[in-house]
Amino acid sequence: MKDPRIERAMGLCKKLVGCFSYSWRRKRELSEAQKQLCLPDHKLKTECSKRWGSRQAMVRRILEQQAAITHVLSSDRKARHLLPTWQDLEVLEAVDKTLTPLADFTDALSGEQYVSVSSVKPALHLFQSSVLALKEDESDLICTIKSKIVGYLEEKYNDQKTQDLLDIATTLDPRFKMTYVNEDNKTAVQNKLQDEMSKLKTVEESLPITTSSSSSAKKTRKTLGSFFKAAQSNTGPTDPASQQQQSVSMELQSYLFLSNADSEVDPLVWWKAHKEQYPRLSSLARKYLCIPATSSPSERVFSTGGNIVSCRRSALKPQNVDRLVFLAKNL
Repeated sequence: MKDPRIERAMGLCKKLVGCFSYSWRRKRELSEAQKQLCLPDHKLKTECSKRWGSRQAMVRRILEQQAAITHVLSSDRKARHLLPTWQDLEVLEAVDKTLTPLADFTDALSGEQYVSVSSVKPALHLFQSSVLALKEDESDLICTIKSKIVGYLEEKYNDQKTQDLLDIATTLDPRFKMTYVNEDNKTAVQNKLQDEMSKLKTVEESLPITTSSSSSAKKTRKTLGSFFKAAQSNTGPTDPASQQQQSVSMELQSYLFLSNADSEVDPLVWWKAHKEQYPRLSSLARKYLCIPATSSPSERVFSTGGNIVSCRRSALKPQNVDRLVFLAKNL
């Protein structure tokens, strides 16, 4: 957004919003113009530095109410100079066209009631392949904005630890698995998953082994199959670690060979239904898929705390604030 054309257009939008916000007469005239022109009865929005999507919302509202704004300000000598020129309108349309899909993805990734971390890599792939892909019929400004956004996203997620986390989270999502994992990293991701699965204990392994006393046990007659079983056990001892490693590998390969789930399926519901089939992977899924993709959930908690600790309730004890915030976010 650091472009002289965009900075001029954004400054003009803020002045327009302020022009209508501090004058009741212009507000009334804008409402009347909206009725005459059959436009939605919406108020103008301004940009907030703490909210990323507020700039796109401000630009979209200005473009939506452009005819009503022109109708009101064209007869106002003091504010006529605030009318956007055709160059400004082109810049605003370019910004709106570029930022609208990003705002939709941001709202979707900022949720906290569903799995979001596993959708980061698919979303980045979608940005680069279609949403932010350069097109021949687009203006130079749109191409510049898209290129800068793609470069920023690549730099933001370029950290190796972040990439490893996103690869594992995406693999544990039955909707994507290893579709968006780089070919060079697939083996490393599988090895990482197998290492973590080997450290976990299944429900059967964690149950205590119960042995019956020899005195109460009945003497049973040997069957023909018991002789073959004894012969097989005498051929050589089996290594428990090797058996566990084989079981882990089979569980992971069975999951990866399974067809991907529908994109609308809730991953948590899917893992609950397949918990018995993939006990170790389901535990890892609960570990990784609970991570939020953005910091919005934690910021909402801070906002809730700010609403609770107001000027009139500044004497609240810390433990009471914690309880009130917990109740506000969980009831």
